[in-house]
Amino acid sequence: MEGTSEILEQAIEQLAKLPGTGRKSARRIALFLLKQNDESVINLAEALVNLKKSITRCSACGVISDGDPCSICQNAKRQTGQICVVEESQDVFLIEKTNEFRGRYHVLGGVISPLDNIGPDDVRIKQLMQRINEDEEPIDEVILALNPDSEGEATSYYINKLLKPFDDVEVTRIAYGIPMGTELEFIDEATLGRAFASRNTF
Repeated sequence: MEGTSEILEQAIEQLAKLPGTGRKSARRIALFLLKQNDESVINLAEALVNLKKSITRCSACGVISDGDPCSICQNAKRQTGQICVVEESQDVFLIEKTNEFRGRYHVLGGVISPLDNIGPDDVRIKQLMQRINEDEEPIDEVILALNPDSEGEATSYYINKLLKPFDDVEVTRIAYGIPMGTELEFIDEATLGRAFASRNTF
């Protein structure tokens, strides 16, 4: 289109590829960046390049990290007998914010999803089993903290089945139920049913 900047359009096109960002939002971001001083934009660009080039994954647990092994796996104060299994690194960050879990993690990097042609060999289940078999410290508990959707349920079921022969390993899962401050009339049937199934003694 006459009168527009090709360079600006290229920036908008790339920004629009970000999740949750349409062309309108991408244009707003591009114009915002144009108004910033050179140092701010260069710092952002360097941070993005550094993100791609320097970040790694922990070879033990699979979490996104600055080094290998990650700070959690290196921490001698963590409970080595507990492994919390999650789908992605972002789940580790969320759980860590609660300050409720002091064990270690295992990031699967996805879940079993036959519709998407993702089988057990496409996620880090084999590595989990290796950790349980070969870890210097005995594993007492594996906590399944996967999303309560069909793929998460199928993956949890599969892992639980694999762990059945390990008599010394207790398999647990996080409770799913009603969020604090939410009224019952706004809860869907599946969540309410899960809350009843996961009920505890008072």
